[in-house]
Formats: sequence, C-alpha cells, structure tokens
Amino acid sequence: MQISTVQNPQITISQEQEPHGHPDHRLFGIAMFLIAESMIFLGLFAAFLIYRSMIPDFDQELELLIPGINTIILVSSSFVMHKGQVAIKNNDNSGLKLWFGITALMGAIFLGGQLYEYSHAPFGLTTNLFASCFYVLTGFHGLHVTFGLVLILAVLWRARKQDHYSSKKHFGVEAAEIYWHFVDVVWILLFILVYLL
Repeated sequence: MQISTVQNPQITISQEQEPHGHPDHRLFGIAMFLIAESMIFLGLFAAFLIYRSMIPDFDQELELLIPGINTIILVSSSFVMHKGQVAIKNNDNSGLKLWFGITALMGAIFLGGQLYEYSHAPFGLTTNLFASCFYVLTGFHGLHVTFGLVLILAVLWRARKQDHYSSKKHFGVEAAEIYWHFVDVVWILLFILVYLL
C-alpha cells in the first residue's frame, strides 16, 4: 500500500502569504517585560512615599533647573523618535536614521545632565534615607535610559543597510520606540514625585 505525498499547492501559497496568522508574540513579550519593570518602579515609588509619610523632615530641597531641562529634553525626544517611526512606515530610511540619531543625542544629553546633577548634589548616596532613595530612583531610571540608548543605537546600526527596515518590516524600530516611551512616562512620574511634591 502506497501513501500519496502530493501537496496541495494552494495551501502552500496561502501559508507563504500569511506567515503570521497569529498574534505577534514579540509585542506581547515587550508588554510583559514593561509590566514587570513597572512593578519594580511602583515598589520604589511606594517605598519613597511611605518613608516620606513616616519620617519627619524626610524631604530635601532639590535644584530644579537641570532636572527641569532634562525633563523637557526627554519628553521631547519621544516626539522626535516617533517621527523616525513615521519615516520608516513611509519607507524613508534616511528619515529614520535622522530622527533616531537626534533621539540618541537627546538621550545622551539627558544622561549627561543627570551626571552633572549627581556631581553637584549637596548630599551623597549614604547621607540620609532621602539621599539613598533619590539615588536609587534616579539611578535605576538612568540605567533604563542607558538601555534605551543602546536599543536606539542598535536600530541605527541595522538601518545602515538600506533595506533592513521598511514599511512592512520595522519591529525593531517599534520595540525601541515603545521602550523609550515607557522610560519617558516613568521619568515624568519620578520628576513629579521626587522634585515637585
């Protein structure tokens, strides 16, 4: 008895045309990662608020000029980065590189401003509980900005090849942008909590 192994060519063609007939699990993975990171930041924010409510004279006066400028730079960088994603969705690889390059520069300036603030802070890491909380919160966020910068530079490196990203193939660009927006939102909450309240 012989079993026929003839394949239906119509099924093969439709499978090739629709390789992703299921949800994109990469985006789901990014969402889960960002939810986990949000929980860590939430725990740090909660600890900060608990210390503030329980310890008299917990807060210290902080300089607002550099962090305020940093906030404007970081929030603006999200809009700049989005222009890069719009560019690649229009198959404009040069626009992607331009806007992501500017975003990378803005991220580096933000980190430079943070280092400047650390070097001129009137307290050190172990001065008191507020100082420790301040450095943990801002330092952990700075680590996330650094990782975001690495993602942006990776996109720029891959975009050197003209056809690596396109209107139909731009997951790396999208992932970097989603992560960068997350970093921006966390900074806004951190800035309000630590510097303004």
